[in-house]
Amino acid sequence: MLKKHTAYLISLIALLISACANDDSFTLQSSRVLTFSSDTITFDTLFSRIPSSTRTFWVYNKSGKNIRCTSIKLENGNQTGFRVNVNGIYLGKEQGFQLLNEEIRENDSIRVFVEITPPDNGMTDPQLIEDNLIFMLESGVRQEVCLESYAWDAEIIESLSILSDTTLTTGKPLIIRNSIDIAEGATLTISQGKTIYLHDKAMINVHGTMICAGEPGNEVILRGDRLDNMFDYLPYDEVSGQWGGIHFYETSYGNIIRHTDIHGANTAICCDSSDVTIEKLTIENSTIHNNQGYGIHATNCKVSIYNSQITNTLNDCIAIIGGETYINHCTIAQFYPFDGNRGAAFSFANNKNGTAYPITACTIRNSIVTGYAEDVVMAYISDTINSEFKFDHCMLRTPEISDTVRCSNIIWENTTDTIATGHKNFQLIDSEKLKYDFRLTEISKAVNTADATTSLPSDRNATPRDTKPDMGCYEYVATASEEKE
Repeated sequence: MLKKHTAYLISLIALLISACANDDSFTLQSSRVLTFSSDTITFDTLFSRIPSSTRTFWVYNKSGKNIRCTSIKLENGNQTGFRVNVNGIYLGKEQGFQLLNEEIRENDSIRVFVEITPPDNGMTDPQLIEDNLIFMLESGVRQEVCLESYAWDAEIIESLSILSDTTLTTGKPLIIRNSIDIAEGATLTISQGKTIYLHDKAMINVHGTMICAGEPGNEVILRGDRLDNMFDYLPYDEVSGQWGGIHFYETSYGNIIRHTDIHGANTAICCDSSDVTIEKLTIENSTIHNNQGYGIHATNCKVSIYNSQITNTLNDCIAIIGGETYINHCTIAQFYPFDGNRGAAFSFANNKNGTAYPITACTIRNSIVTGYAEDVVMAYISDTINSEFKFDHCMLRTPEISDTVRCSNIIWENTTDTIATGHKNFQLIDSEKLKYDFRLTEISKAVNTADATTSLPSDRNATPRDTKPDMGCYEYVATASEEKE
């Protein structure tokens, strides 16, 4: 009986050993291959010498057998700028830029991480960079995942000091890592068609004068330096707070922002207190959009804003404290999507922190001031301090007041209509997909209601205004879909 049991145990052990042996075997069948969560890893356009964010994909073994990769490597080695980590192992110099004898068991998987820092390519336009991550199976089968990106050569500057009159013209993209500093007495002119990319928290500090000399269809653009996406559906360029903004200091006068797009900053424009008899800043035919602080914050200075869109800020789109302000044909709209505790569309005050700042003039004509909230026009006025302000031929989203001297020819929005108002006035308000088009709709009450005697001859986009001009910065023009209707 004992012999019989012994023989049985020996047979059982043999079977277990055989099973273990089978578990440790790796297929040489060419039909047994790996599968990938993606066969192509695509990066957005990147600046040369600037690291990308990380992309990742999975490698699955669904073949029914264990698979061994004799090597996993980049086809072009380290020549294209791609960097790869396979299952926690970086394919660097110490590894000979490859991973040898990587085992992937049946029904198991490994994760691969990919980054790229594109090298300079010597070209003025974005250039395609391609490589393949090669998986050589023990069976002799070659599998690959394609890696691709576009790289754009740029001029990368840590800080730019403007000590004398200087003009920045078109050419390679200009990336500012820290700041542009314009000294008192110096003027920086940014030519039409020039885009300046500013890194996280990078500032333009203006002690002298800055002129953004854009033209219709060939604008100056000031934006963040991220060209990639935060999420698949959300480019970093549509995210606020990507750079610091522009600061006009006390000594700065004669600044002009014309046909310029400023977006994605913290506070886009900050103007320090200065002599209110001298023009500090003129903004014409420009867009200031999607900023994490204020759109424009001006304290006790002279500012003029014409034909411009100032929209979607965490704090107020425009905040005026004292001084002289002239606004004509502007669209000031507060639909900031990232925080429900957003500020006003327009605020004005004659004091701050106990200091009096008389409003010698604050005139808003032919403009739209609107947003989500029931009241987007805020006044912080002390009766003991001079405050000269006037709204004329404007659409205002605020409870109606009876002061016909300071508020004349006003279209008072229905403040209980909290959602639909934006859709009634503008072509597109989509806070989920972060898409906005502040051109007027046909049904907007702003159409044909501006004052022809104070109207500007053309709109934000240089479209001529007709004899019955519209409020806001855009003259209504029927879209293709509206024309079909």
